[in-house]
Amino acid sequence: MTTGRSAGSKRPSGTLVPTMTTSRTTGTAPLPLLDDPGDLTALRARGSDPDDLFTSFAAWADEGGTPLYPHQEEALIELVSGANVVLATPTGSGKSLVATGAQYAALAAGRRSYYTAPIKALVSEKFFALCGVFGAANVGMLTGDASVNAGAPVIACTAEILANVALREGADADVGLVVMDEFHFYGDPDRGWAWQVPLLELPRAQFLLMSATLGNTDRLREDLTRRTGRPTALVAGAERPVPLHHYYATTPAHETIQELLDTRQAPVYVVHFTQAQALERAQALMSVNVCTKEEKAAIAEAVGGFRFTSAFGTTLSRLVRHGIGVHHAGMLPKYRRLVEQLAQAGLLKVICGTDTLGVGINVPIRTVVFSALSKYDGTRTRLLNAREFHQIAGRAGRAGYDTAGTVVVQAPEHEVENLRQFAKVAEDPKKRRKLVRKKAPEGMVPWSQATMDRLVAAEPEPLSSSMRVTTAMLLDVVDRPGDPVAALRHLLTDNHEPRRRQLRLIRDAIGIARSLLQAGVLERLPEPGPDGRRYRLTVDLPPDFALNQPLSTFALAAIELLDPASDTFALDVVSVVEATLDDPRQILAAQLNKARGEAVAQMKAEGIEYDERIELLEDVTYPRPLEELLEHAFEVYVRSNPWAADAHPSPKSVVRETWERAMTFKELVGTYGLTRAEGAVLRYLSDAVKALRSGVPAAARTEEVTDVVEWLGELVRQVDSSLLDEWEQLTSPDAPLEAPVAVPARARPLTGNERAFTAMVRNALFARVQLWARRRWYDLGELDAGSGWDAERWGEVVRGYFADHGEVRTGADARGPALLVWDRSTPGVWRVRQIVDDPAGDHDWGIDAEVDLAASDEAGELVLRVVDAGRRDDAWTSGT
Repeated sequence: MTTGRSAGSKRPSGTLVPTMTTSRTTGTAPLPLLDDPGDLTALRARGSDPDDLFTSFAAWADEGGTPLYPHQEEALIELVSGANVVLATPTGSGKSLVATGAQYAALAAGRRSYYTAPIKALVSEKFFALCGVFGAANVGMLTGDASVNAGAPVIACTAEILANVALREGADADVGLVVMDEFHFYGDPDRGWAWQVPLLELPRAQFLLMSATLGNTDRLREDLTRRTGRPTALVAGAERPVPLHHYYATTPAHETIQELLDTRQAPVYVVHFTQAQALERAQALMSVNVCTKEEKAAIAEAVGGFRFTSAFGTTLSRLVRHGIGVHHAGMLPKYRRLVEQLAQAGLLKVICGTDTLGVGINVPIRTVVFSALSKYDGTRTRLLNAREFHQIAGRAGRAGYDTAGTVVVQAPEHEVENLRQFAKVAEDPKKRRKLVRKKAPEGMVPWSQATMDRLVAAEPEPLSSSMRVTTAMLLDVVDRPGDPVAALRHLLTDNHEPRRRQLRLIRDAIGIARSLLQAGVLERLPEPGPDGRRYRLTVDLPPDFALNQPLSTFALAAIELLDPASDTFALDVVSVVEATLDDPRQILAAQLNKARGEAVAQMKAEGIEYDERIELLEDVTYPRPLEELLEHAFEVYVRSNPWAADAHPSPKSVVRETWERAMTFKELVGTYGLTRAEGAVLRYLSDAVKALRSGVPAAARTEEVTDVVEWLGELVRQVDSSLLDEWEQLTSPDAPLEAPVAVPARARPLTGNERAFTAMVRNALFARVQLWARRRWYDLGELDAGSGWDAERWGEVVRGYFADHGEVRTGADARGPALLVWDRSTPGVWRVRQIVDDPAGDHDWGIDAEVDLAASDEAGELVLRVVDAGRRDDAWTSGT
């Protein structure tokens, strides 16, 4: 890797003045290769002569201001000649241009090409770039959330999408060229299978594998040549177009960043390995004058009418207007996207974040500052490996923006403090001898300049295989024409795993197949079909059904155990599905803390001694509805499905509690103090929506289940609809194709989905009935104080009711439509009366409320005002 300066070169501590003059150049949009659909016909008519294709593409690149580097020419000559290429060149060396040339050659030959990226944001970004080069009619996008022009000859997609195509169609898949960006994800323990499967299942395709951090690829290239029959060339060792300078800073972090700003080395990306540290650093930098008044005015103009709709949004608004961004996975997608777009516009001077920018989001960063060289990886705290270091450092200095990039490693705080204390006594030998050096904090893995030098010089570690087998993979293969047993045998025995791991994969596959047979999803045919098929899918599932969770077959069996006549059937279905989802750690930890806090308060009130309280707290947990039922059902299930033993159901109540308490997203986040984890909350709710829509059989989709799903989908949409709206616009045949706008589009009006909005109103009113039933007038007062109904006023009503009746019924009849009266006669306002179900059946107590439709649309959440509550002897006076 070219660094421009030896990593171990000595410089004055904290001096970060660059040795080269740096300037931001304005990148130009790529010229279209194909202006209209007729150009593709002309290209194919011209033929696929390698020399002609190379010459014409090189001329196009030169005309667009990006003449080919020697390594790009070498890679393209191999590609137009039909070879596979492993492109292992540094970040910013023009790998995307090589990919464009490969796709151009594939188009000329009439071959369909797939461009894969690891995350949906990158896929979307690449889709628009390809549309600009090849024309919108020739480019499609597939992500799992969206399908745009799916029949196009050029497809941008996630790696999992291509892997599923390969599993479902095998060697017969219409895939002529595969471009896999960020190919180092091949070694990811959880997702690496998606980068390996296309190599195993698409022998007729040509491959271009790209990454700056691949390590030794000898075995990979030999295997690829064996499978495809094509030679596989390695193009590596290219000089980085934008050289990097590596420095070790021993000044305090805020001084380091200030010096970078003073020496015009912004934008600066400060890398942290926890989200909390990133936000803390950003807030601490508010005391630094990052931007001029003119720059702040430009930021304010760019932000414009962007809606900061959450508690964290208020903080982020203040930060970005100061020229400071925050970027990490716990943020809502719309906030991350705003920071990326402000950075792309050159408006943010400092971004404090985690290593989420290391996966290739195209944000121009001149300087990367490592706040540490050690991280907690979920198991232990360890030093970064070479691949992680180079992947993050490579974000510094982008071609077309900078002539040099800077990488700064910040010394540990205890080392900085020791150097500062030593400097104070440097000229006094007596004081030097008495100086007590600070040690690294307990549990910390320290680093030094020697650590940085080693990482700079080190080659990335060799990639290791991470193959696995899942229910979804097996179903894809079974659905493929031909003998699925033979196809699975090839997949499981001719992969890149050692033999010991292959045997384990085979055992897993046999267990999955047995579970599908016993669940009735798969059946063995009496006689093999003409194509050798011995198994087929037999369950009559909804068209959008997807067994995409490890326990989805268990969910089918568990839902059958529920009583459809039960008052809680719909929420029990939700609980079964929630039990099959991955645990949202932050939410469950917050629920547990809240439950234990309430338990401690109750035990103190009851006079329980401290030691006994501590012992009793061990039994307190977060809500786990249907725990006993699911435990028993799973025990029975595992007897005939032993493969599922490692994927134990995990009962939890996030969606269910949000529905039962009629909480908005903001209330859910606020109740559990999840401001820093808004993105994680939204992802969980989004996963729940998808699972409920695709994983509940038709027989269990009652009206109330559908109401819950519609309500949840609208709640998610109102929180962050930027990507959904963008993709829906793209899928509309009448919508013009435009690149993503700087400010995410507003969500559609909340009242636009009348079913979901009606469910919100009904649920909000019944939540008040439930509090009434539990005599919780203090909670009612918190809900409705803004309407003039404080706890004291509610208390009078509730006490008055219980003077007449012994209980409030909350069963199915109480939730039914007969006790909810609607008046929609006034434009812009719904007037609603929720009648309380008393045991005498008098139905003379209730709640009157008004719903402001315009205010609800503006807020993105239900705006309901209680007008009256109590006994009414008259009928609904305004008409029904």
